[in-house]
Amino acid sequence: MSKIGQKPVTIPSGVTVTINENTVHAKGPKGEVRVVVPRELKVKVADGKLTLERAKEIKRVKSLHGLFRQLIYNAVTGVTTLWTKRLEVVGTGFNVKLQGEDLVFKLGYSHSVVFKKVADITFQVEGSTKVIVSGCDKQLVGQLAYQVKILRKPDVYKGKGIRYEGEVLRIKPGKKAKAAGVTAA
Repeated sequence: MSKIGQKPVTIPSGVTVTINENTVHAKGPKGEVRVVVPRELKVKVADGKLTLERAKEIKRVKSLHGLFRQLIYNAVTGVTTLWTKRLEVVGTGFNVKLQGEDLVFKLGYSHSVVFKKVADITFQVEGSTKVIVSGCDKQLVGQLAYQVKILRKPDVYKGKGIRYEGEVLRIKPGKKAKAAGVTAA
């Protein structure tokens, strides 16, 4: 049995969850999120708790049980407290600023890179090197944070680029460091 799938999702006060056929719609003070559930799973709401039940006991349905319980939990949590991803821009001359609702990066290219605002997602900039991506939909927040990150992937030789806050980057030694380690016989 799926241990995660068996746990009920507690619906906090201020959040309304409506079920329409196979779509779960969570609406709260910070926004709204929809989750489309496969037909093999049945969603029930009772006493402020949402539960998922399997219609069939086959491997595919068992796999989906825990996944969709967690996706519904993420939706219910996201409409009360926003999901956030923090990124940092590292490098000499590299910076970011907010222009209207769009992000404008200077990343060592011959031009500035503009990252357009996406619906239901907010961008914040702390200083000139920190970016905060936040929104109700955890999956969309993570996806956009990754799209921002690949504007300039972290360089493994110098450490420059965009990375998640707290991400540890293993710096490789350059050619000089390798050559210095070799002794002539």
